[in-house]
Amino acid sequence: MNDKSLKKEFKVKASKHPDTYYSTSILKQEGFQRNTCISCGIYFWRVDEAKHCGNPECSGGFRFIDHPPTKKKLDYVGVWKEFSKLFTKLGYTPIERYPVVARWRKDTDFVQASIYDFQPYVVSGEVAPPANPLVVPQFCLRFNDIDNVGITGAHYTGFVMIGQHAFYPPEKFNQNKYFTDIHTWLTKGLGLPLQEITYHEDAWAGGGNFGPCMEYFSRGLEIGNQVYMLYEQTPKGHKELNNKVLDMGMGHERAAWLTQGKTTSYETTFPTVMKKLVKAKDIQYDPKVTNRFLLYASYLNADEVDNIGKEWEDIAQKLNIHVIDLQSHILPLAALYSVAEHSRSLLVALSDGGLPSNVGGGYNLRTILRRALTLIDKYAWDINLHDVCKWHAEYLKPLFPEVSKNLDDVNNILDVEKMKYKSTREKARHTIYALLKKKNITSDTLYTLYDSQGIPPDLVAQEAYTIGKKIAIPDNFYAKIAELHEQKEQKHATKKSIQLDVTGIPETKALYYKDYKQTEFYAKVVQQIDKHLFLDETYFYPTSGGQSHDTGTIDNVKVIDVFKHGAYIVHVLEKPVTFKQGQTIHGVINNIRRVQLTQHHTSAHILSAAARKVLGNHVNQSSAYKAVDKARLDITHYQSLTPQELESIEKEANKTIARKIDIRLRFEQRTTAEQTFGMSIYQGGAVPGKELRIVEARRISNDRELQNFFHV
Repeated sequence: MNDKSLKKEFKVKASKHPDTYYSTSILKQEGFQRNTCISCGIYFWRVDEAKHCGNPECSGGFRFIDHPPTKKKLDYVGVWKEFSKLFTKLGYTPIERYPVVARWRKDTDFVQASIYDFQPYVVSGEVAPPANPLVVPQFCLRFNDIDNVGITGAHYTGFVMIGQHAFYPPEKFNQNKYFTDIHTWLTKGLGLPLQEITYHEDAWAGGGNFGPCMEYFSRGLEIGNQVYMLYEQTPKGHKELNNKVLDMGMGHERAAWLTQGKTTSYETTFPTVMKKLVKAKDIQYDPKVTNRFLLYASYLNADEVDNIGKEWEDIAQKLNIHVIDLQSHILPLAALYSVAEHSRSLLVALSDGGLPSNVGGGYNLRTILRRALTLIDKYAWDINLHDVCKWHAEYLKPLFPEVSKNLDDVNNILDVEKMKYKSTREKARHTIYALLKKKNITSDTLYTLYDSQGIPPDLVAQEAYTIGKKIAIPDNFYAKIAELHEQKEQKHATKKSIQLDVTGIPETKALYYKDYKQTEFYAKVVQQIDKHLFLDETYFYPTSGGQSHDTGTIDNVKVIDVFKHGAYIVHVLEKPVTFKQGQTIHGVINNIRRVQLTQHHTSAHILSAAARKVLGNHVNQSSAYKAVDKARLDITHYQSLTPQELESIEKEANKTIARKIDIRLRFEQRTTAEQTFGMSIYQGGAVPGKELRIVEARRISNDRELQNFFHV
């Protein structure tokens, strides 16, 4: 069953047995009672007999604007300070955020929720968490709401999810305590009276795991939700997880917004930035109209509405204002909010090592950057994104001081991307004009123009207007373009695979990391499939980390290839010589080849470290190849290298070699390694397993160089 169906099924089951799956005893103790929403049918809990749940569509939109229900008024930074202080008293350990660029994972480019920090190994129970229980202010990136940013007053591409997490076996998992703790935050941390809190019964499913979920609202605003991962789906039915997980995610931005009741959440999330932008652009707007509009802004969610134009007209009618006047009042301000929001997302992502590009997550970074630049051009604003990023960094310093350290790199990347954007616009006009003469421009045409040539839809609309044509831009254009691009990349992705039946074969014990100088060994045959030989243990190094495989002989039969197949190391023989199961063999490795390969491997890391020192901390290994005759290192950088930069990198690499630095090799538990050296150990991307082999180059002169040389 897929996650959506699983969630739906379990939600029905949980709703039939609320006392089993939710902390109803705590709710009843606090005076809450169970109600059913007459609009959507959801079960919810309040201290009164309300007829409508907390969803804004059911309860009348956001009703806290200018009338915050909380006794406390917290600024954005203050929310985390108050939260972490309270939860420390409740027995949790606050930890620093993880980088938003998720290089420790193969399945995603960016962290999209705080639980991403701990997947898959902590959640599965293979690896201990950095603390237990813990709380974290995790910056996240999601690109499904690009078109909603600025309009609804509540949507973001980059946001902080405050996570409350616990990882325990069933006998130690205390759901009632976790729920009581978040209830304490609402009542004491935020100062919400009980009558201002609404709890929703819900369910969650993901990756085959599922469990109940409790959402919490106030005056139409969902503040967060608490998920209890209790079960896994198996072919034989549902099974209780060996390690149960608390996954609470609360919107940092929403908590600050609720306590201050400002017109939009952007004014509480980055107040200094918005004040400077509004003042610099001298945007005139009537707060009364804006405040009234915000009551219904959530109705303009491009993901959920089929006809945005009709929704605009309905809202205008409710406000007794012409729709054109309403849009002329709201859209410039929404554009300014978008510039501010996109700049903050870019600041954190670029500071953490992300780069705009035409592939993967970099495509989404380029999309929001170009959307910000397009809006600046549309309204002819004199806005320098350098300044906006600097303002964000200054405001975030008490929360995320690290983003202030990489502003020079961020500015360089923004400059290069702006040049590419301008070049695209200049070249695009002829293309657009030719298309307009030949045919009508459809939504599909707009998607193709942007995805293949980077031509923004606003530019197409502007050029069409000059010749008397009107172009309709889809309301969810940027979200759709991100979705289509992801589908295209998945379609064209290739993966080499080989079909081998490994049923009943024990895992191969890898010995090459223990002593890479060992070139002769004895082992036992556990299975043979044609030319593919499986041993109980081996010193043969398989193709891995961009390094080519060892060659040699097994009982004088040539080994021409060695590769990993899941937990197995497969030796490919030159000819189909038959070995008996259990037979002891003598393996001999070509030492001349191995030495050359290891030297090339070490050289690649030296070169990578030199590149980071010369070019900046955004540089990471994109891919690498180490063969006998040559080696290649691909790095992430925002522009082609100049001859001067290449020379500087070469000199820096040779300095390192001349120092004769001591190398220390050892295995560390994943969590210990991450806490000791930071997430920069994942220079080459994700590495599987609960143990990591750390290569440490010692006697390094300063912290930046130290960071460069630690790798897995």
